[in-house]
Amino acid sequence: MATTGLVTGLKVFLPVMFCVMLATLVYTIITDGLPLPDRKDVFTPWFATTIVDFYINIVPIAVWIVYKESTWFGSILWAILLLIFGSLTTCVYLFLQLVKLTTQEASEDPMCYLLLRDSIKDGVGLRDKNSLVVTARIVFGVLGCVMLGALIYTCLTYGSPFHMELLYPWMVVLLINFYINVAVLSVWVVYKESSWIIGILWVALLLGLGSFGTSVAIVVQLFRLSPLDPLYLVLVNNSNRAGDMYEHTYSAV
Repeated sequence: MATTGLVTGLKVFLPVMFCVMLATLVYTIITDGLPLPDRKDVFTPWFATTIVDFYINIVPIAVWIVYKESTWFGSILWAILLLIFGSLTTCVYLFLQLVKLTTQEASEDPMCYLLLRDSIKDGVGLRDKNSLVVTARIVFGVLGCVMLGALIYTCLTYGSPFHMELLYPWMVVLLINFYINVAVLSVWVVYKESSWIIGILWVALLLGLGSFGTSVAIVVQLFRLSPLDPLYLVLVNNSNRAGDMYEHTYSAV
């Protein structure tokens, strides 16, 4: 089945990306040294902008991990590891979540079971006047504006980023780190859309505009929810099993 193939594909993709990232990181440290703050050859304006891009892009991943973990200790630990190691942590955490899926879950709706925490899988959750949907719209809207402003400022001040001299070793490491997370987010974006064409267009936006594209995609998904909807519904595609779960949730009201 296609769903089982998706799980298998992700179980192969994530370890491969982990190895690519780790090998690139180790090789760069050995050949180019550590990226210490006093190294002006590393911390160029576009490198700083890319760091901002990188960390804005891991905000949704960090929020999901905090939501997914059942304890505050686990949430904080994984969030710290994500901030320090970036896509290495993303690959490890997602792989561990995929391994936890049962054969039945993998064959039915792996994305739904992967994205939602266990209590929600059983239909727990009601409409809530204190829902965080509106707050999330504002937060990701602001993050998108920050990234757009940073891109415009750096372009106007330091010129285009499309120059070969900018592809020095630590910039390459940062870009690989960044785009592995983009690839992970792209899987979610395609899963959310009912049309492959629209999904591919969103992926192109993420690839071309980085965290600004990610923020736009998330805000669009958030505006598809009611302000009273539980925030976790933004994770799932309501056209499949998630839709049944959605109806089951509201039937309890």
